[in-house]
Amino acid sequence: MPIPTSTRRPAQQWRADAKIESVERLVPDEVAVGLSFDGRPHTVLMATPDDVEDLARGFTLTEAVAGAADILRVEVRETDLGLLADVRLRVGSVRHKARPRTLEGRSSCGLCGVQRLADAVRPLPQVGEGRQIAHPAVQRALEALTQAQTLGRLTRATHAAAFADPDGRVRLSREDVGRHNALDKLAGAMASAALDASQGFIVVTSRCSFEMVEKAVRIGCPILVAVSAPTELAIRKAQEAGLTLVALARADGHTVFSRADRLVEAALETV
Repeated sequence: MPIPTSTRRPAQQWRADAKIESVERLVPDEVAVGLSFDGRPHTVLMATPDDVEDLARGFTLTEAVAGAADILRVEVRETDLGLLADVRLRVGSVRHKARPRTLEGRSSCGLCGVQRLADAVRPLPQVGEGRQIAHPAVQRALEALTQAQTLGRLTRATHAAAFADPDGRVRLSREDVGRHNALDKLAGAMASAALDASQGFIVVTSRCSFEMVEKAVRIGCPILVAVSAPTELAIRKAQEAGLTLVALARADGHTVFSRADRLVEAALETV
């Protein structure tokens, strides 16, 4: 039986202009997901228990363990303690050692348990030029992502990540209690759907730390849009990788912090 993604819980609601009242709220579920490569345990992520195969596949890509073509399958099974996801890689594939971890990955953290500073902030490859997009396309994607957040609307407690085409149409979206998990799930789903990350942009509902920049770059997406503010390191890493970083994306506009040349007033006509 699948683990539910949300649970209804009783609570008492207080408002300054009203009496205390008993209410029920849907809250997102969070479970331990053990991630292994070819049967060798690597880390434990705290995540929303849906799209776990996408999560494992995307983690493999964004952590630069292996390429999409090297992933044969992802085996997910349920245990009394949570979920186990084992990524099976192609024999003889060029794979890179995953960053060693000694702690579980909390839903709020992308680098929990990483042991060395060199493993935490690794050099990033350059992203390709990708496509230019019009500023209004960013706004259309933001609005579309709001509509796509099924679990978020129910619980008000999850993050979302989406891939949009140059016109701002959301092609895929994923949700999770962890912002990093949501982006990893999206990366895995895009790989399964064979979507070319260079032909659109990613939108996330969270603040933009450098790990979010790293994940976008690792899957070859040249434009990352975040609802909240970026960190200084995120901007610096985006500039180094040639990533267009858009943040503070709200209903009334957005701010571009790097490679603003990919954002134009009107979309270019394609031949």
